[in-house]
Amino acid sequence: MTHRIKRAFFDTEDGQILYRMGGEGDPLLLLHMTPRSSDEFRELMPILAQKRCVIAMDLMGLGDSDPPPRVYSVADYAKTVIALWDELGIQTCSLLGNLTGGYIAGEVAAAYPERVDALILSNVLGFEPAERDKLLKRYSEGFSIKEDGSHLMTRWLARVNYVGPGELNHRCVIDDLKCFGAPVYTGMAVANYCLSAQERFRLINCPTLILSGQKVLAPLEKVGLAKAENQHWLPDVIPHSNQVELENGNLWMMNEHPEKISKLIDDFLDHKSLG
Repeated sequence: MTHRIKRAFFDTEDGQILYRMGGEGDPLLLLHMTPRSSDEFRELMPILAQKRCVIAMDLMGLGDSDPPPRVYSVADYAKTVIALWDELGIQTCSLLGNLTGGYIAGEVAAAYPERVDALILSNVLGFEPAERDKLLKRYSEGFSIKEDGSHLMTRWLARVNYVGPGELNHRCVIDDLKCFGAPVYTGMAVANYCLSAQERFRLINCPTLILSGQKVLAPLEKVGLAKAENQHWLPDVIPHSNQVELENGNLWMMNEHPEKISKLIDDFLDHKSLG
């Protein structure tokens, strides 16, 4: 049975947020990477909705959500998660975050432990100060529109080597274009937060699953944004976590391995316990 995923908006004091929702049962909220949107979970949501109520939101400044009126912090983004839960009448919820979404999900679990049943952190990377500064510069400048339209080809080629030239790359480019002409607020938030994440994530006490892929670092190492030796921090600061590494998995494994990912998620949430 295929469950229909519906879209809606809800109002916050800083603008509207788009969210997708489908299924019934215990709730699970999905938080996407930068600069994508809830479209990142298009393949995953109908599968997860067979067993639970699954929700995904466009983080403010990305997708079809409004840009925030100022540079948001990760704590600000965490507050929007709580605002959505309050809007939907959800008292407690499980959380999955990928990359940027993982940092925000971790902050929600640290700041609002009474609201989080279980946590799934996917591809939450570690950065050094120099790498953080590169991220901050890149995202504060944002994407620029070129008069000759060359920015379209630049974005198409940015991922084609590891996403491929098909529909998924096309969807990534559409998300890119929606945040042109402004800072990439989520990226700036994580750049400002990533060095303090270890201290914050030590506060996480709910059942936690750590997902990663063997090839996750390849595109970031290529542009000098992350190193392999800095990617072992999560199990150290969340010692009760369970860990799974996907063979051949990369940054886009949510789209490329939906059946495998959904089974891991369902198995963990069905039998969640502290490791």
